[in-house]
Amino acid sequence: MKYTNLIKNHTATINYANRGMELENDLNLTNTYYLDNDIAVIYKKPTPIKIVRVDFDYKKSATIREAYFKMPSTTDYNGLYKGKYIDFEAKEIKGRKSFPLANINNHQIKHIRNILKHGGIAFIIVKFSLLNKIFLLKGEDLITIIDTSKLKSIPLSTFESKGYLIKEAYMPRLDYIKIIDRIYLGG
Repeated sequence: MKYTNLIKNHTATINYANRGMELENDLNLTNTYYLDNDIAVIYKKPTPIKIVRVDFDYKKSATIREAYFKMPSTTDYNGLYKGKYIDFEAKEIKGRKSFPLANINNHQIKHIRNILKHGGIAFIIVKFSLLNKIFLLKGEDLITIIDTSKLKSIPLSTFESKGYLIKEAYMPRLDYIKIIDRIYLGG
């Protein structure tokens, strides 16, 4: 599906009851734009589940009635840009002052460490929804904060000083690749 069609569908179906999904929707639109314009190949990773019970109705449609997670997922998105592997987690929070580190699971932190160790690009994107600010924080900075401080949350001031503000636009919605170019690829 072309990016412009997704934009039409997206704007027509905004539901403010699901504010936690806005960041994910915007990133999905952005990644579709990148793919359609041959900029990058970045995908949302599916959550691995095991289906236990399914009900079939008379119209041959199925409804999942019971399922559970097979294993913990790693991060939300991964892909390729200019020959570099990219992997990142996206979080949307309502807080105004800090990002709770409890929002990132230990297995996700371990995964980010492994990506960095093997030369990939890893980061988190955090949206402070009440402030309408979105930041990219490099994985290296996230790991340093975790390893060298006893903080239970990352203050907004850290995102403002070490992170990179992602501006919202029409196309692409959240152009994080522009930041990747600048901080990792010297563009």
